[in-house]
Amino acid sequence: MTVTVAATDLSASPESVLRVGVVGLGMGSVHVEAFQSLPGVRVTALAGKEVERRHQLGSQYGITTLLDDWSDLVERSDIDIVSIAAPNALHHPIAMAALAAGKHVFCEKPLAINTEEARAMVDAAITHDRVLDVAFNHRRRADVQYAKAYLDEVGIGRVYHTRASWKRRAGIPGLRSWFTSKRMAGGGALIDLGPHILDSMLYLLGERLVVAVSAVTHGELGRAGYGAMDRTEQMASDSGTFDVEDLASALLRFDDGSSATLEITWASHAVDDEDITIELLGVDGGLRLFVPRYASDGTLTIYRELAGRPVAIAPDVHVPGGEHPLVIAEFIEHVRSGEWDQRRGQFALHRTEVLDACYRSAVEGREIRLEA
Repeated sequence: MTVTVAATDLSASPESVLRVGVVGLGMGSVHVEAFQSLPGVRVTALAGKEVERRHQLGSQYGITTLLDDWSDLVERSDIDIVSIAAPNALHHPIAMAALAAGKHVFCEKPLAINTEEARAMVDAAITHDRVLDVAFNHRRRADVQYAKAYLDEVGIGRVYHTRASWKRRAGIPGLRSWFTSKRMAGGGALIDLGPHILDSMLYLLGERLVVAVSAVTHGELGRAGYGAMDRTEQMASDSGTFDVEDLASALLRFDDGSSATLEITWASHAVDDEDITIELLGVDGGLRLFVPRYASDGTLTIYRELAGRPVAIAPDVHVPGGEHPLVIAEFIEHVRSGEWDQRRGQFALHRTEVLDACYRSAVEGREIRLEA
């Protein structure tokens, strides 16, 4: 279903109220809280299937328009923005309908479950002259921001290789929920955690383009019943399947000849326990971001030589949290700016292209070249 309406001017003065409709009741609650905290922004409608949860959030945040079907939400003329926090497979149809209806769109990661759908969403944002943005909130962590500033202002020489990973011991988000259904999620650990790691890595590397990938995936533990995260009630569904991967490993080649390894696990019988690592190897130095269990201190180390001797520098960087509100506030700034040409989801599209190529490589057993 596609509804086209006349576009309204949402780049008006900061005093104009932007009205938001949120689809999804899990991460959607985070979206609601973040939007409601911003001046000149009001969540006016909420859509989701869980009746009790829907009414609970409506009562909590003073939202009176509560809907069962997302299509009823995107059709409303009293909404300027649609915020998508629904299962991955619904990102494309909701965004396409919302953009055609003249709404700006804020979407949870991933942008879409494959390149074809992601490209269609970007094209729709261009055609309908709307903003399309994705919740890449991990790059807003204070340690990632410090690392980016250090690389830009001081540098570590040419970065020739990067090692990036997100490893869990028992972190399948709802064993046999929609997260573990390929039809609903598009994949498993790689499409769930991979967007954040890939985004942070590409951000630190100055948006180098991935030109080729070679990947493998495994789903052994999930199929054997191991590795569930204690979130089954929140994430439960009737999918009853586990047909996705709980481990993915990939070699990425960049357009400048450098490389990166990417490893993502939802579960493994190993020492890893919710550990995030991004390690950049440069000619003149190195930089390692290591975040065990979402640690907020002591996560960044810089390696260099000083007076001919190797040294390790540990900047005093505290991560206060609150990255989701930051990315939503930035989205609102983009909407109000009226400068939307570079805000159509283009950079999110490349991340989806890379993940899609990893899945193709794993299935076909060969390196996949990305289209220029």
